[in-house]
Amino acid sequence: MAQGIKDKVAIIGMGCSKFGERWDCSSEDLMVEAFSEALQDAGIEKQAVEAAWLGSALDDVNVGNSGLPLASGLRLPRIPVTRVENMCATGTEALRAATYAVASGAVDIALAMGVEKLKDTGYGGLPLRTKGLANDLWMPYGSAPGNFSQLASAYSSRYGIDADELKRAMAHVSWKSHQNGAGNPKAHLRKKVDMETILNAPMVADPLGLFDCCGVSDGAACAIVTTPEIAKSLGKHDLVTVKSIQICASNGWESTANGWDGSYVVNTREAAKKAYAEAGISNPASDIDLAEVHDCFSITELVIMEDLGFSSPGEAVKDILDGHYDADGRLPVQIDGGLKCFGHPVGASGLRMAYEVYTQLLGRAGDRQLVTPSIGLTQNLGGSPSNSVVAVGLFGLLN
Repeated sequence: MAQGIKDKVAIIGMGCSKFGERWDCSSEDLMVEAFSEALQDAGIEKQAVEAAWLGSALDDVNVGNSGLPLASGLRLPRIPVTRVENMCATGTEALRAATYAVASGAVDIALAMGVEKLKDTGYGGLPLRTKGLANDLWMPYGSAPGNFSQLASAYSSRYGIDADELKRAMAHVSWKSHQNGAGNPKAHLRKKVDMETILNAPMVADPLGLFDCCGVSDGAACAIVTTPEIAKSLGKHDLVTVKSIQICASNGWESTANGWDGSYVVNTREAAKKAYAEAGISNPASDIDLAEVHDCFSITELVIMEDLGFSSPGEAVKDILDGHYDADGRLPVQIDGGLKCFGHPVGASGLRMAYEVYTQLLGRAGDRQLVTPSIGLTQNLGGSPSNSVVAVGLFGLLN
């Protein structure tokens, strides 16, 4: 019977490049920037890495969709290097692969890297394989803002939420991210924005205004993982271990059945349920100290608060407006600025989330440091609410 991976794998080093419009850097430059930090953090030689995974979803860094850019860009020893892609869950997929390799005993030390160089494409949003046009894999019924605006409509209809109240809650989500991102030196957007500016911004897809939508960025993030026993032998004392990483992919039910009303994301709930069970989380609203979630749009973060069990059904609007997820709230969310302000280089985003949780758990977050967090959550959503891949990861200090 499956035993799970809880506390079988420790993160001994993480690194993250600065996110933004990195016109002067190649994908390989960004990977080197992230890897150099992770290697120094781990306190090991590059030759100690026995296997690696490269996560990249849309970048031309991929040579035949292979792992060669990572192997050559970092001059890794002649080890297995595999390229993975799972839409916006790509970075977490790379970390899951490295974690499972260590947990299985296949290797002692593994590397997960996520990278994306999107600004050079010249496309304002995510550059799809169809050069910007929707296709039946990524966005089956239209644009990303259009699909997620329907999530807002369905949510407000289900719970009878007044349109103005919903818009204020969504604006608060964006305001919070800008407040948090301003204190993060690696974030793409570091300017605080007031509520009136957010509420009066141009409309993109009703009710999503300009500030309700995240942009795209260039960036890379990576993790080096091993067993807790090896980590201790390397002199590591405060160990951050992987409690669980679960991924759930749509099977078509949302689009073909009458049971889904469009007001939530089925896969977030399923991935969270499995992750909580594996990690031993019984009450996520009280057991988890911080969360990094997939705020591609402000309504997405709002709905995620309920899908993850942080807010009761229909209560996320009130909880958000009451400041429950602010930096000084009961459960800080996007303390680093999130996708909205840290940025969204697709292949790197999942690992960037883990990087923030890891940094917070070790007390290294500087001015944005939270008070003694012990367990954190990451959540990615790739695709649309009706056709998605969702990853949920849980990380905590080893007791």
